[in-house]
Amino acid sequence: MLLQLNLQFFAGEKTEKATPKKKQDSRKKGQVAKSQDLNTAVSLLVLFGFLTFFATSMGTNIFHMFQHSIQYYMLMDVTEANLKTIVFEVMEQCFYILAPFMLAAVAAGVIANYAQVGWLITTEPITPKLEKIDPIKGFKRIFSMRAIVELLKSILKIGFVGTAAFIVLWLNIDEVLKMALKPIEDTLPLVGTLTVQMGLVAAAALLVLGVLDYFYQKFDFEKSLRMSKQDIKDEHKNSEGDPLIKSRIRQTQREMAMRRMMQEVPNADVVITNPTHYAIALKYDESKRDAPYVVAKGTDYIAQKIKLVAKEHDIMTVENRPLARALHDQADIGDSVPEEFFKAIAEILAYVYRIKNKV
Repeated sequence: MLLQLNLQFFAGEKTEKATPKKKQDSRKKGQVAKSQDLNTAVSLLVLFGFLTFFATSMGTNIFHMFQHSIQYYMLMDVTEANLKTIVFEVMEQCFYILAPFMLAAVAAGVIANYAQVGWLITTEPITPKLEKIDPIKGFKRIFSMRAIVELLKSILKIGFVGTAAFIVLWLNIDEVLKMALKPIEDTLPLVGTLTVQMGLVAAAALLVLGVLDYFYQKFDFEKSLRMSKQDIKDEHKNSEGDPLIKSRIRQTQREMAMRRMMQEVPNADVVITNPTHYAIALKYDESKRDAPYVVAKGTDYIAQKIKLVAKEHDIMTVENRPLARALHDQADIGDSVPEEFFKAIAEILAYVYRIKNKV
């Protein structure tokens, strides 16, 4: 009794890997293994790499924008038309300066996301659901294992970024200390260079953390999709159909087919038998076909049934063992008999017609 209870207890354990159908259904709902930290790290790495190569040109453009503003905009009269002109011109200049920077960030985010989950468009995650505002489930999420992992990740990210900044500053400590003795225009290039270096080192460190996080997210996602043996059985029943129902459907189809076949036996001209194991009912109608065709056939019980129906409707039965077996193997219901049997069947039909005419 104890063994039975234990087995029943473990029967619902989700120990089986998710089936392809379960994974596909989850993907349609937008539930995929993805690390947001990896997307962020790639975006930061691309952005600071972009600044490494284009910071000088961006700085020049910004300087020209301010220079133009001071030289021309400051001397313009304050009117509604002039204000519109100033706003639109400044916005246009800012767009040209920031557009490549923003496009690089968007491209990096898209590529990083595509590398993780592929092409996926779904509105399921943003669909309003009442369970999302359930306070009990929200409380469980706050104190769940996932929340603890996210806290540890946040601590690690702060540590990685702080360590990266410290390393860069420590390696350039002499230049940093000399900044107090230099004029502002000489310190700005150094500040920019150190900022980009710290950004690159921090992004590289976060990239390592993002890769590790991706593998963890994949493991956790696959674990959340695990199924019990009963879940797999239920899915198989839903997708393939209940075996009992399918068996009943096939049985019903066979019964309907046999009833239709039996309804054609009274229209046959002759039934060729084995005599006990095979029975083939043939019909010859010149207006329909040039050759006799099979209206019913069967073995054992069905053969006996065909012979019984034929007897009830005075259909002649002729015993011919080789011909009955050959016709059963080579001709299906509704098929014309093969040409090689024309002579033997013609003799049988002639005999049947001769007997009927005598009667």
